[in-house]
Amino acid sequence: MQTEMYTEGKMTMKPIISRFFRYISIDTQGDDQASCCPSNENQRLLADLLCEELKEFGVTDVRVDENSFLYAKISSNLDTPVPSVAFLAHLDTNPWVIGEHIHPRIVREYDGGDIILNQRKNLVLSPSRYPELLSHVGEDLIVTDGTTLLGADGKAGITEIMEAVRYVTEHPELKHGDLYIVFTPDEELGYSTDYINLKEIPADFGFTVEGGGLGEINIENFNAATATVTIHGHGIHPGVARNTMKNAVLLAHKFISCFPESEMPENTDSYEGYYHVSDIRGDVSQCIMTYHIRDFSAARYEERKKLLAKTASYLNLHYGAGTFEVQIDDYYLNMKRKIDDHPEILETAKRAVTMAGITPKLVPVRGGTDGAVISFDGFPCPNIFSGEQNGFSVFEYISAQTMEKAVEVIINIIRLCKDL
Repeated sequence: MQTEMYTEGKMTMKPIISRFFRYISIDTQGDDQASCCPSNENQRLLADLLCEELKEFGVTDVRVDENSFLYAKISSNLDTPVPSVAFLAHLDTNPWVIGEHIHPRIVREYDGGDIILNQRKNLVLSPSRYPELLSHVGEDLIVTDGTTLLGADGKAGITEIMEAVRYVTEHPELKHGDLYIVFTPDEELGYSTDYINLKEIPADFGFTVEGGGLGEINIENFNAATATVTIHGHGIHPGVARNTMKNAVLLAHKFISCFPESEMPENTDSYEGYYHVSDIRGDVSQCIMTYHIRDFSAARYEERKKLLAKTASYLNLHYGAGTFEVQIDDYYLNMKRKIDDHPEILETAKRAVTMAGITPKLVPVRGGTDGAVISFDGFPCPNIFSGEQNGFSVFEYISAQTMEKAVEVIINIIRLCKDL
């Protein structure tokens, strides 16, 4: 196993890795404190770069709009109409882990052992903690230096779509219908589906290319809501607080303790839903908490939302009307309700994966994608794997060989769509 730190111009590497490194070198980390889209102007920089590269491939119908959404179309080269397909990925990276000054490394022919990311910080990428690593023995892994995320979420998807487009434009003998390419800003912040112009994407169906291991196909995801819990306390000097102070910090703890630990993210997996309190801010006088409610089942999802509201009502009986306020907003829904109406889309994805010599794996997404919202507002849009692992973390990594397989799957989908 040989580890190489990437230095521009001093390494020989596969074109797909070179492209990926070029994209992750641009800091497109979302800013959750911004009130504009894109939240980071570097997302526009990347979108403009991709626009120019697409034009170099020969794609003439491409533009970047005022919010940094890139829309491109490759027209059909067939005489008869066939279904059109869109491929989507996002420009931004996670806002909660450092994403600038990324120093990627290539671990050549991974041998199955520990990978020391950062000796000084004692950060080790180990199969004892991340057993999925063992499925990549003999492959070339791209990792971080342990100080930042890698940015494969979602620049691996962008890289793979771009490589597929390059192939299509270089092989006019490949017959296809209309193809749409969309790169969205601020997906991690939820802005992308707020500002996306679906009129620019008149596709019959689409695929996001994001996350997931080799061969994964995602046709179902969490139903998701965000709840804001506001607790109104009463502050006074603690020396004269008896029978007067109402400590919002302690009342926040009361609220949190009403929900079972077994239904928190760290104790759930597979199809199990959860309640997740992600932040708490405030003082004695007022506390505000953010709760994330997740469940695959529509019925259980509604029950979870009702329980949050009922908990506030119950506690208000003890601590006074209006002490606890809950506002719940739906975020996205389970796209399976829409994908199930179009079984040919899943069959196409499975065939495309099989043609690449991979066994298809149907895996539920314990999260969401742009496709979840688009499936309800535009066209059915499941997800296919990009290969990124350990996202939102300095332990993020990706296999170069998995990226190449993702490109092959995208091309296979394009090839198969003409026969639907």
